[in-house]
Amino acid sequence: MHRTAIAYNVPAITGREQEYLQDVIGNRRFSGDGPMMRKCEKFLETLLGAPKVLLTPSCTHALEMTALLLDIGPGDEVIMPSFTFVSSANAFALRGASIVFVDVDPKTMNVDVECIRQAITQRTKAILVVHYAGVACDMDALIDIARGTGVTLIEDAAQTMGASYKNRALGTFGALGCISFHETKNIHCGEGGALVINDKALAARAEILREKGTNRSVFLRGEVDKYTWVDIGSSYLPSELNAAFLLPQLEDLVDITAKRMRIWQRYQTALANSGFEIPRPSLDCTHNAHIFWIKLQDETARNDMIAYLREKRIQAPFHYVPLHSTAPGRRFGAFHGADEWTTRESGRLLRLPLHLSLTEDDIEYVIDTIVQHAQATDR
Repeated sequence: MHRTAIAYNVPAITGREQEYLQDVIGNRRFSGDGPMMRKCEKFLETLLGAPKVLLTPSCTHALEMTALLLDIGPGDEVIMPSFTFVSSANAFALRGASIVFVDVDPKTMNVDVECIRQAITQRTKAILVVHYAGVACDMDALIDIARGTGVTLIEDAAQTMGASYKNRALGTFGALGCISFHETKNIHCGEGGALVINDKALAARAEILREKGTNRSVFLRGEVDKYTWVDIGSSYLPSELNAAFLLPQLEDLVDITAKRMRIWQRYQTALANSGFEIPRPSLDCTHNAHIFWIKLQDETARNDMIAYLREKRIQAPFHYVPLHSTAPGRRFGAFHGADEWTTRESGRLLRLPLHLSLTEDDIEYVIDTIVQHAQATDR
């Protein structure tokens, strides 16, 4: 038995977070739209090559802002994969839109582009794509669909910091992109997110929505002599404390990604000929080692593996329960076409521990334990 339990995730720490937080405490400037937040936003704009980035309290809030910015409401349809986190759908269900769930490509667990094409109707207002595990969707095809139909493309890029498609950062292809800095992500601030605004026509209103529907940001820049209520909105500003924790993480993104990649590649090498289905990203996708998954024969075999690993003190969870199979999913949306892969593949998928606190012994123990159990049970 391995001497210590192995957690699925341990949030990264750079060692400079306390210093940056102390700066905020010393300045006694804690609310949003302060110097730390602006440093993070400028860093992200440069890193991503995006015209405008706004920090938010979470990726959920960023997604909700997209629904507001696009004036999505009753009668509108938003297409998205069913294999995603609930925030992807909630953002639009809250505005009264109908969610159109579509199937995934089993090789990547990203949305099937052809299923999107077939689901578009005159009511389709937006397409939301999710880059699962930091591996890009087929963005060339998706952009062609969006341009050909006039439907707005949104990227749920929650898992993508440090990832790209054909050397272009994920989150910068659609009109809007949404990033997560939750502690389960590669870099984080506990709870946090960002809205990437690639359509410059949306930038001014995005600032207003984020400031409770006021023009406060314009006022703080000295462009008007007072601020007031000018639109709908909510409080979508993170505090300076969150930004101060995030900034050193952003500064260490390259190093954090490289360390995670070494673990990801060790799993890939060790399990390449094991008989498990494992991720095999295309050469167009530079992923960020956010998740390493394996697929077992079926859901029963997957659950048996989870239980066995738990006995061996290894935490290896499954992932999303398809949204269309839930009561809210049936209330607020419907699956378009055949559910050929979503339910089947989500039931087989298992995620391996992947974080910077893993030792070499930990990694080898995880690999050996998985392979031994598979050999003993013939999967």
